[in-house]
Amino acid sequence: MEGEIHNFIVVWAIVLASLCYSHTIVKFFPKGNSRFLAIIPIVCLFFILPLYLTSINLGGTTSFFIAWLANFKLLLFAFGKGPLSSTPPLPLLTFIPLACLPIKFQNSSISKVETTKKSTRSTLNHVTKIALLAILIRVYSYKDYLHPKIILFLYCLHIYFMLEIILTMVSTMVRVVTRVELEPPFDEPYLASSLQDFWGKRWNLMVTNILRPTVYDPVRSIAMDWIPRKWAPLPAVLATFFVSGLMHEVIFYYIGRLKPSGEVMVFFLLHGLALALEIVIKKVLNGRIWIPRIISGPLALAFIIFTSFWLFFPPFLRGETELKACTESLAFLEFLKHGKLVSPTNITCPLL
Repeated sequence: MEGEIHNFIVVWAIVLASLCYSHTIVKFFPKGNSRFLAIIPIVCLFFILPLYLTSINLGGTTSFFIAWLANFKLLLFAFGKGPLSSTPPLPLLTFIPLACLPIKFQNSSISKVETTKKSTRSTLNHVTKIALLAILIRVYSYKDYLHPKIILFLYCLHIYFMLEIILTMVSTMVRVVTRVELEPPFDEPYLASSLQDFWGKRWNLMVTNILRPTVYDPVRSIAMDWIPRKWAPLPAVLATFFVSGLMHEVIFYYIGRLKPSGEVMVFFLLHGLALALEIVIKKVLNGRIWIPRIISGPLALAFIIFTSFWLFFPPFLRGETELKACTESLAFLEFLKHGKLVSPTNITCPLL
């Protein structure tokens, strides 16, 4: 465990140095091909660095932050686009967290009263989710008495709670340091009214916000030269889900170090096709037939959960990822309690 923490510190020291370099090159390379060539070594490095981390929590989080978010933002930055591009240039202390962390500045037009209300509601939601996560971990003790499908459903909830809690903690720390209001990483995805609503406006908004300018918008713009503007979003949606599937395969490899099976890619391609079909139906019907939200929402969530059981979770669980993550988390809690590192092999996880 001590070696993993040492590697984690070294990896992030290299990340910080690389981002300082990326921030500096704007003075020497104008946006375009020259800056792109200067950025490419950093992009390659950010794909390599997660390989030096083997823990689920440290390695998985780092790979998501730098191999996906940071790399995509840096590629946009190379061409003068995205959140890192600004006139005048962003200060270094703003550039670094914005580059590698799943955060986005709040729209300044939103009133302070509205922001306060959202913050209060968000705090209550997070406290509730932390309590529910604690209950979930307790329920895992009775795993042998539960149907496997129920366990998979609990894993769905577990992943959502963990992602929201971790991303919110990161956003909160950045908010304290930079004193800037940040947008939330999720928007109550369980209230989604459709697949389009779920993937585009509610689930993991940081990924949505980075895929839109890097994949969706360019493909849609190119498609409009070949097909009617009305249908240009369709190839853009498919391309976006393809890239998302590819990046999820990469992240899963970092986490489990298992040969990709392609199931995760199929999961995202299937959802891309389903979302494209939903868009086609909406455009063809043009509001003539309207499905009540109380019906469309549960149907969309049922489709997401069913396909997750079928395609998303098998490769995730194949390497006993959930057991390793649970054991590492308990080892970290032991460190907080006793002030000393405990080997994960000496920790009993309730999932076992």
